[in-house]
Amino acid sequence: MENFSKNNDHQRASHFSPDELDIFIIAEIGINHNGDIEIAKRLIDQAVQSGCSAVKFQKRTISTVYPQSLLNQPRESPWGTTQRDQKEGLEFSYEDYRVIDDYCKRRGIPWFASAWDIESQRFLRTFDCPYNKIASAMLTHKQFITFVAEEKKVTFISTGMSTLQDIDQAVEIFENSSCPFILLHSVSTYPANEADLNLRVIQTLKERYGCMVGYSGHESSVSPSIMAAVLGAKVIERHITLDRAMYGSDQSASLEPNGLQNLVSSLRKVAVCLGDGEKRILEGERIVARKLRYWES
Repeated sequence: MENFSKNNDHQRASHFSPDELDIFIIAEIGINHNGDIEIAKRLIDQAVQSGCSAVKFQKRTISTVYPQSLLNQPRESPWGTTQRDQKEGLEFSYEDYRVIDDYCKRRGIPWFASAWDIESQRFLRTFDCPYNKIASAMLTHKQFITFVAEEKKVTFISTGMSTLQDIDQAVEIFENSSCPFILLHSVSTYPANEADLNLRVIQTLKERYGCMVGYSGHESSVSPSIMAAVLGAKVIERHITLDRAMYGSDQSASLEPNGLQNLVSSLRKVAVCLGDGEKRILEGERIVARKLRYWES
């Protein structure tokens, strides 16, 4: 199998260079807004107050993503009694995204979204978001990811539910389009079992593709994301919520305000604590040594 590590991080993610002493933290709002623009604003506020780098939503064309047979099935939700009612209730309109765009600009935080079909990606282009996102579910959709790569925007690519060969194919498409990208290790269960996270894949991806790598976590705790950063993840993406007890399939795999604040605070310390790897004696240590090494005085 071809070794993809011939290019370096700069080539893979040009125009995206988080401070080497910092980590790019994506607050995944997704569909946890439950179709309510005021909840979306509160989640944006949560991300800003916690010190996140960006917020992310999801966009779907319901009739494209789901078969009619599923949409006609019964499902009780706050919006009605069918699957269609539920799924349409979770989608924001163009006017809603205009509000989100304006609100994020006023709060000083960039936003973007993961599209689940070409029509939705075309919709997002009207807002000129700074980044794109390939959801794990979309990684093997060659036509879609080729369409996204044509924009040549920095793209975060989640790799859940995918083999290395699947990732090879996506990487090749992005390289052929000269589109910068960052691979995100991910396990697509909600919430994910910590024993299944296999965080060492972060190193596997970095060695195989020679690119910037991050982590998109779906576990309910904070510590794996910190471990991922220690292993070299430069981007951390986590779902956020106001309350895990709220309606929604992603809420239980999301971080509440306190959890998000703890995560961001810890991630901001990772690079500082890791240092540069050069062994040296600090001046404070010299003072202690003079006191304790009596045979050297």
